[in-house]
Amino acid sequence: MAIEFRAVSKRFADGTLAVDDFSLTIPAHKTTVLVGSSGCGKTTLLRMINRLVEPTGGVITIDDDPIADRDPVKLRRGIGYVLQNAGLLPHFSVVDNIATVPVLNGVRREQARARALELMDVVGLDRTLAKRYPSQLSGGQQQRVGVARALAVDPNILLMDEPFGAVDPIVRKELQTETIRLQRELDKTIVFVTHDIDEAFLLGDQVVILQKGAHIAQVGSPSEIIENPADDFVAEFIGADRGARALRVKRTDRGAVLVDGAGRTQGVLVEEQS
Repeated sequence: MAIEFRAVSKRFADGTLAVDDFSLTIPAHKTTVLVGSSGCGKTTLLRMINRLVEPTGGVITIDDDPIADRDPVKLRRGIGYVLQNAGLLPHFSVVDNIATVPVLNGVRREQARARALELMDVVGLDRTLAKRYPSQLSGGQQQRVGVARALAVDPNILLMDEPFGAVDPIVRKELQTETIRLQRELDKTIVFVTHDIDEAFLLGDQVVILQKGAHIAQVGSPSEIIENPADDFVAEFIGADRGARALRVKRTDRGAVLVDGAGRTQGVLVEEQS
């Protein structure tokens, strides 16, 4: 399902203009990543899609159908939503956390639990964890439960709000890899929010770099943005002139290698065969 923002704005009760005249098409069956510094409006945009936040202007559509015309509770129950801290119900077991929304939608508990066990396999959770409670899980396991719960109603759209921000770097890498695998297998429309540009480039088919007020600095594929930053702000934001992306060729006795801004070898340069 494609999502479209048309001249959308959001001003909160305290007068803060979080989103100012935002327009964007989010293509179906792709991962679109909204990336920017804290306070740029990216989470507000995400929460507008399932109507946790209502816009003060403009129109949001899903497959050309304005979401303002849809019942917000039914809309939310048909869209997967993964939070940073997993947002699990502490007094529910793993299997019942995953089965929560299907049960609310009228699916028999036994059937919902059976599907929950299948989803544990999908997200790489051992079924022996099914009867445990969130407090008995590691941070990475909790996030996997959160992803499984978001997939429980087989949604076409999956919203992910900085889902890996609270786990350690090793677990975060594992979860990023799992997200890529899941998208390859399940073919969802994913909207992913992060402040980490490396995560955005790793996961995104379409990356949207935002400034304050959700103004779009640049939108494109990771390759397009890295190869042609729109302006100095984007170049600075993605680190085009420093760190791991500032690569240069170094000649060695065994051929050419790529070295980053800190002088560390990042790879071997392979010449294309004509």
